[in-house]
Amino acid sequence: MEEDRAAGGRRRLARLQALDRHEGLVEAVRRARHRLPGDSAFGDPLSSTGRDSAATLARLADKVLPDEPRTTRELGLGALQLWQAALVKTGRGRGDREVTILFTDLVGFSSWALQVGDDQALVLLRRVASAIEPPVAAHRGKVVKRLGDGVMAVFPTPQTAWDALCAAQTRLGDVDLDGYEPRLRAGLHTGRPRAIGGDYLGVDVTIAARLVEKASADEVLVSETTLWGLDRQALSARRKKTFAWRSVKGVPAELGVFSVRTR
Repeated sequence: MEEDRAAGGRRRLARLQALDRHEGLVEAVRRARHRLPGDSAFGDPLSSTGRDSAATLARLADKVLPDEPRTTRELGLGALQLWQAALVKTGRGRGDREVTILFTDLVGFSSWALQVGDDQALVLLRRVASAIEPPVAAHRGKVVKRLGDGVMAVFPTPQTAWDALCAAQTRLGDVDLDGYEPRLRAGLHTGRPRAIGGDYLGVDVTIAARLVEKASADEVLVSETTLWGLDRQALSARRKKTFAWRSVKGVPAELGVFSVRTR
């Protein structure tokens, strides 16, 4: 009798394991995830690098769940996807929260680094980071990522981003390495980028990145959505009439760009 029950248990387990691996069932659950709220790819390395509880559990699940396609894996990630979508609605996960995006870049750094070598270049980058990043944190910003000789950061408002940038520029003025004085250019845009894990993606990020690419040495380019949120009495703003967005997909052609400096 005991042997019969054990054999029956093994057969049921084998059937369940076969269902778990059934390609059609796995694909059906995967398709169902695309109809659920939230990120249907939730659970991949890009989407699970955030600090919220769903992302943390997704990283743990990735270590426990098997790598090969399984129905249980898709069901588990689907539940976490719904949880993460619920966090979004309460403002604690991916959502459409408005932020101001800052990109910075050192003008001519690459050419200078080739001349002086890696050791000197690293010393300079450390000093530049020490000048730029503390004001970001002090003005309620967050460094999203370091981009070689630049950074990407986000702020809750245009004014906090501008104040942080001004403070960073002042501190950068004290940086000098054997006669080389770094010159900063920056781009600021306010929008609702898509948050994926600890990063931000989308057209709004592209806009801010394009602004810093087009800025000259010591110049700050801002979109008009950022300019609207700044104290205009303390600033001098000049419209860049030659700036065109035709080559940037999804950007309104009428989006104004301004070169801004403190009066």
